[in-house]
Amino acid sequence: MTAKPYDPAREGAEMSFAERMSYGDYLHLEQVLDAQQPLSAAHDELLFIIQHQTSELWMKLAIHEIRAAMVAIHEDRLQPAFKMLSRVARIFEQLTGAWDVLRTMTPSEYTEFRESLGQSSGFQSWQYRAIEFLAGNRNHAMLKPHAHHPDIVAKLEEILTAPSLYDEALALLARNGFDIGSEELKRDWRETRAENPHVLAAWKAIYAAPEEHWALYELAEKLVDFEDYFRRWRFNHVTTVERIIGLKRGTGGTGGVSYLRRMLDVVLFPELWKVRTEL
Repeated sequence: MTAKPYDPAREGAEMSFAERMSYGDYLHLEQVLDAQQPLSAAHDELLFIIQHQTSELWMKLAIHEIRAAMVAIHEDRLQPAFKMLSRVARIFEQLTGAWDVLRTMTPSEYTEFRESLGQSSGFQSWQYRAIEFLAGNRNHAMLKPHAHHPDIVAKLEEILTAPSLYDEALALLARNGFDIGSEELKRDWRETRAENPHVLAAWKAIYAAPEEHWALYELAEKLVDFEDYFRRWRFNHVTTVERIIGLKRGTGGTGGVSYLRRMLDVVLFPELWKVRTEL
């Protein structure tokens, strides 16, 4: 005897949404799923679009979490900050894994729609720039690709006028009695900070006696975890681009792989990496 098809309504599941908010309504799925508009007939262009759109959604969440972590650190609420920074690291782990999907596209498949991209390039992602600015890499030249959108420039300029995530961590060290150098708390926030021997000495003291400074020690490791996964994402990006376009120039006019390789040399939290050599 064939069992009757399962009907969720028999267990109380709502099945009528003419006057109720549904799953699709809450997530605005109609707008989200209509946002993919390939410009060619190439099969793989949809993959390319979804890869980058979902990356932008994850970056939006990363910005949300980094900003919240900065406020929490500023207010000496470290436990919530640890949770938020852990989430940021996991976001970049997710982004790193996403390159594996894009790498299923071959160079031949990419060339079928590359001309449709015009001069658009991930190099122009303002959310990626916001993440770098929030973390402390404040390269003003990277504002130029957004000059045609004053509202975006205003958002990025707002980030530049305030301390970065790392600046907030260093201010926390100062509040806990560590000498980080007077220049750290008085410098121009718009500029990328230089490596500071006082800061290195402070982190060295914390790492030398973690049981005495456990909260600061844990914060340091959360920051390193964030940068670790951020670097992995960047490295996987380089490998993916080289696998698909070789050493050709990027669509946005950058050197492509050569440009991305230079980005691998950027260190967000230099003293936290150097302290490992000093211990």
